Amino acid sequence: MDIEDPEVRDFLNELAAEEPVVAAQARKLLAAAELRPDVIERMSRAPERTVEWAAYRRLFMDEGRIAAGKAFSRLHAESLTEVARETGVPESVVLGILGVETRYGRITGNHRVLDVLATLAFHHPRRGDFFRRELKDFLVLDSEGALDAARVLGSYAGAMGRAQFIPSSYRRYAVDGDGDGRRDLFSNWHDVFGSVAGYLSAHGWRRGGAVAVPASLAEGSAASPQERGLSPPASVGALRAAGVLFDAALADDTPAGLLRMLGANGPEYWLALPNFYVITRYNRSYMYALVVHQLGEAIAATDAG
Repeated sequence: MDIEDPEVRDFLNELAAEEPVVAAQARKLLAAAELRPDVIERMSRAPERTVEWAAYRRLFMDEGRIAAGKAFSRLHAESLTEVARETGVPESVVLGILGVETRYGRITGNHRVLDVLATLAFHHPRRGDFFRRELKDFLVLDSEGALDAARVLGSYAGAMGRAQFIPSSYRRYAVDGDGDGRRDLFSNWHDVFGSVAGYLSAHGWRRGGAVAVPASLAEGSAASPQERGLSPPASVGALRAAGVLFDAALADDTPAGLLRMLGANGPEYWLALPNFYVITRYNRSYMYALVVHQLGEAIAATDAG
């Protein structure tokens, strides 16, 4: 990368003013970074952007992934139970996220994160500001000894480790789950479980609350499905009054949204509850949040059987 490029130079000057200890090493790292324009194209072709719910669901709800989740949950049952007790985030949700993100730590990405973030920070057509902040956090993590910025691999969007945290999430929400003095999301499952659950808890997880329930529309219903947003736009009572039907005992004042997904047999409707929207803080896609919920539920049901 050309560190004399005006944008890169401005970035390094800003970093030197804010994080002087980081600046010298950051200059060397960016000078060695390789531009990866292909990652911008990869982001535009992410499944959340290119397929409907039925196809998206098939990508993650296969028998092999569910069986692997069952085995994984048994292997780590004690740690998962402890984290669920401390945070209120069920084991099933943590398992659902890890199953979707990295197939329980098996697939964590093969792109050098330094190259990805440097490319996105200075060449993404819309989100350069966001990725410059992520690049800054990544370089700080390197200076703190949390990772080796010259070597660490991750996704084409700059997410890293078994939990696929972006750098800002790593800095703010990664925890030392086993008390060894390090926050290691690359090889320490105690830290990974605690960090995933802690992230959801910090974003408003409601202990004991449901995620989503199947719904249908009464004839003549005036309810409008939600298409975007990180919070529920209505309440259970309002949606019920608008003709949304569901089989769950929920208080009328519970915040809620109505989702419409194109399933294998036609439209599916879901009542999305506050914890559903907490999952969207991990990934803004409604399909992502719903498949995390369903995968976790399938693992729990398989385990119970």
